[in-house]
Amino acid sequence: MSRTAVVTRNTNETQIRMSLELDGQGRHDIRTGIGFFDHMLSGFSRHSLFDLSVDVKGDLEVDDHHTVEDTGIVLGSAIREAVGDKKGIRRYGSCILPMDETLVLCAVDLSGRPYLSWDAQFDREMLGTMSTEMFHEFFYAVSYSAMMNLHIKVLTPGNSHHMAEAMFKAFAKALDAAVSVDPRIVDVLSTKGSL
Repeated sequence: MSRTAVVTRNTNETQIRMSLELDGQGRHDIRTGIGFFDHMLSGFSRHSLFDLSVDVKGDLEVDDHHTVEDTGIVLGSAIREAVGDKKGIRRYGSCILPMDETLVLCAVDLSGRPYLSWDAQFDREMLGTMSTEMFHEFFYAVSYSAMMNLHIKVLTPGNSHHMAEAMFKAFAKALDAAVSVDPRIVDVLSTKGSL
């Protein structure tokens, strides 16, 4: 059974259509109107091996906030939908990922309880046309929309581009581990019997 989702979100600020396949090959077609954000989402797709298509028309004449935040909401919704009832999945995933001089930790729990723990600071306000403060907003939106615990911590800071890229790639690897199926797991991985 294919673990896929197609999610649309239309507001006065953004119009978004996204498709996600968890059991993919890392194929991606990303158009958000923000070049650096496209680069990050493409890296997320490639390193998770999720197939991801994203088409966003946002009010970039205002700034990048609505486009980035709403894309996070839609991605979180797509993850939640594609994972389905969570039967047989490992639930947890983590990755400590190096990107040249930087080192980033990401840990995920598909618990059904949303929470973002964030420890990262950037010494630049912008990367291309994307505000560095929007990385927190994006991952916050993903975590709450997907109903996941998400921890992101920069262990060794450095170049801002490297830090951001390491975050997205570490998230990709951690989430890929969390959604992977383990044949030893019967039903859901919880003593409560539900997630």
